[in-house]
Amino acid sequence: MSRARGALCRACLALAAALAALLLLPLPLPRAPGPARTPAPAPRAPPSRPAAPSLRPDDVFIAVKTTRKNHGPRLRLLLHTWISRARRQTFIFTDGDDPELELQGGGRVINTNCSAVRTRQALCCKMSVEYDKFIESGRKWFCHVDDDNYVNPRSLLHLLSSFSPSQDIYLGRPSLDHPIEATERVQGGRTVTTVKFWFATGGAGFCLSRGLALKMSPWASLGSFMSTAEQVRLPDDCTVGYIVEGLLGARLLHSPLFHSHLENLQRLPPDTLLQQVTLSYGGPENPHNVVNVAGGFSVQQDPTRFKSVHCLLYPDTDWCPRQKQGAPISR
Repeated sequence: MSRARGALCRACLALAAALAALLLLPLPLPRAPGPARTPAPAPRAPPSRPAAPSLRPDDVFIAVKTTRKNHGPRLRLLLHTWISRARRQTFIFTDGDDPELELQGGGRVINTNCSAVRTRQALCCKMSVEYDKFIESGRKWFCHVDDDNYVNPRSLLHLLSSFSPSQDIYLGRPSLDHPIEATERVQGGRTVTTVKFWFATGGAGFCLSRGLALKMSPWASLGSFMSTAEQVRLPDDCTVGYIVEGLLGARLLHSPLFHSHLENLQRLPPDTLLQQVTLSYGGPENPHNVVNVAGGFSVQQDPTRFKSVHCLLYPDTDWCPRQKQGAPISR
């Protein structure tokens, strides 16, 4: 019994010693309150892409192809209508000196010194000069038209603003409903291959971005355009399509806003005329192929209907007759 009591006493003493040791330990100090935690910010939307700089009229190079014999009424009509609203961006390419035209054109008339005969070589000669002058200009867009086209500068600027000039953009209207073929030849006439491609007809006008035009340089700059055209035996507008689609692999973007004398212009809805980029007319061989538009000029006074279209677009023109309010567009 005494032995059991001794063991119990020793156990009690050990427990008491342990409790005493715990009481002697320092108590932890209270922790200073830390800075209040702010909730994590809500995830931010990625920054929006900066808007592309707006296109200015001077960013566009409009090349008008003409010939010496058309410096009279045909070109004078353009100078009095749409060119009067786009002088700083329009350059006239011809094949003969004309001091009066140079004065009217404000220093933007270029004598290409190409032949005045309408041959494939002469047409390609002018296109070659147009291309080189555009590259020299440093502008963002090249647009080619003929001297029987009316250009709506505002519609053109609106259309081009939808694209980046650094991308491969080739805009226009094909005159055919199918691609054409070109047979590539090397020196000596040996056939290499046949290439299919679309092209925009020059008679309706077409546009090239600067990015694409620069890529065309090996086949188009400094007279190379004429050599390329001769290699495939094609006229100027077809050669442009050949270089863009056949050699570079870019694609023509078909636009219904370009129009040539090759189509039935009377079928254009009158209420869409002022949105078109280019218009044309049939000429002496087809004088009735004109757009259907009303205005202050009779067909005898305005056989091309360009004056009537111009006065609807720019009624403040000093030679435009005053239109009655609510006058219909169609004649």
